[in-house]
Amino acid sequence: MSDLYTVQVEPPRGTFQARCDEKGRLKLPASFKRFLERMGESVVFCTTMDKRIARIYPISIWKKNELFFQSFQTNPRAAADVSLIANHYGADSELDNQGRILLPPALRRELNLENEGVWMEHFRGRFNVYSDALYQERLSHATEGLSDKLDALEQGGLL
Repeated sequence: MSDLYTVQVEPPRGTFQARCDEKGRLKLPASFKRFLERMGESVVFCTTMDKRIARIYPISIWKKNELFFQSFQTNPRAAADVSLIANHYGADSELDNQGRILLPPALRRELNLENEGVWMEHFRGRFNVYSDALYQERLSHATEGLSDKLDALEQGGLL
């Protein structure tokens, strides 16, 4: 994945709210759309691998994952199983001129994203999409002991 950044495309920073409409279209935040355009990507692969978080991959990144699944020898059964889940819930989607992508119906239903607000972030070349309930759960967990976490990180060099 590291060669993604050799393209010199700055990824979007921050967490953004978006909405999956009644037809399953997800309007990407402007910075996400710009990121894809600067990468020269108009097709994405939308899926999940954990049945909790939707993942939207630029197609060039997803193709690297496909090769990884095919060649992973440490635990080929795990690679086959995760690949099966990703393909079961996943599908290609083309970015439309309004910056929307269509999430696959099985993915929307499984993650409860239909006609709902979602939270999005860029992570390792992909976009993570969280239902509001899952995002609030993760935010609550991150807040627990936050002062101690921050102190430890600052002692470790965080500016």
